Amino acid sequence: MTKVTTLGQFIIEKQADFPYAKGELSRLLRDIGIAAKIVNREVNKAGLVDILGDNGTTNVQGEGQKKLDVYADEQFISALRSGGECCVVASEEHDDCISIHSEISRNAKYIVCIDPLDGSSNIDVNVSVGTIFSIYRRTATEGAVKPDEILQKGICQVAAGYVIYGSSTMLVYTTGRGVNGFTLDPSIGEFCLSHPNMQIPRSGTIYSINEGNYIEFPQGVKNYIKYCQVEDRATMRPFTSRYIGSMVADVHRNLIKGGVFLYPTTSSHPNGKLRLMYECNPLAFIIEQAGGKASDGQRRILDIQPEGLHQRTPIFIGSTEMVEKVEEFIRTAEPHRVSAGA
Repeated sequence: MTKVTTLGQFIIEKQADFPYAKGELSRLLRDIGIAAKIVNREVNKAGLVDILGDNGTTNVQGEGQKKLDVYADEQFISALRSGGECCVVASEEHDDCISIHSEISRNAKYIVCIDPLDGSSNIDVNVSVGTIFSIYRRTATEGAVKPDEILQKGICQVAAGYVIYGSSTMLVYTTGRGVNGFTLDPSIGEFCLSHPNMQIPRSGTIYSINEGNYIEFPQGVKNYIKYCQVEDRATMRPFTSRYIGSMVADVHRNLIKGGVFLYPTTSSHPNGKLRLMYECNPLAFIIEQAGGKASDGQRRILDIQPEGLHQRTPIFIGSTEMVEKVEEFIRTAEPHRVSAGA
């Protein structure tokens, strides 16, 4: 009989990797796993209840909030608030950070950045959506949390992960010691280890980009897309274009099969569109731990110093050889360009 390892068991087994944490990080990860189960339940029955559609409000990004966005945000914040291990939550859905002040959290050491429901524009059409989270450890030991404790570089993450709500529900996470994936078994209500030690292929045949914005792309990105489309048996081209429109779903597919996800600057979004703290840093940490690469075209994503909570950035993420090829095309087309903040 095959041994089944649940998320809770796995986290406990790996606790020895973090002797300084004394179990707090393990409990924090379990809290996130529990909230993910609750959100998964609502995602699965969303078409049967009054939870689809527009909530009538917009988030700090100026995007319309879906009802399920709001629900997911509430569930994760509630779980983190009641768990006692988190002192600050930074959610994509809120203008400012949410400080947690309670008796059980007075010695909390962790800061969580979260995108409660990535790809929410796909909710109404039953396409995969997900949750992305990032965990940082406080740099101070007491007092109120300072802004520089929240705006840490991605390389400082102690853990990051995502949940994808699709044909099956998976939780994938890293604590800087490899990447492991857990599939939710609805019969027992547990995430079970299904993808141990995940590794992304060094190269692949899939490129993921919203080609509807082609006219707005930088020339280097346009040149790379043309490269992907030209037949060359030696490099297995032409590559296959696959774009879901939910970053977590596109990155998850490429993590398993090999590929590259591109979200460049455009004329309408000159600083990029995806959020550094909530989307790019956590997924970059995961992909690097799986043997891949994440770049803004010139710099490693994890080395970018955040200057604001809702900072945006271009990103090219996935199989190492494919990301490096994108960087090569960008350098060749724009040799004198200097990245913002470089």
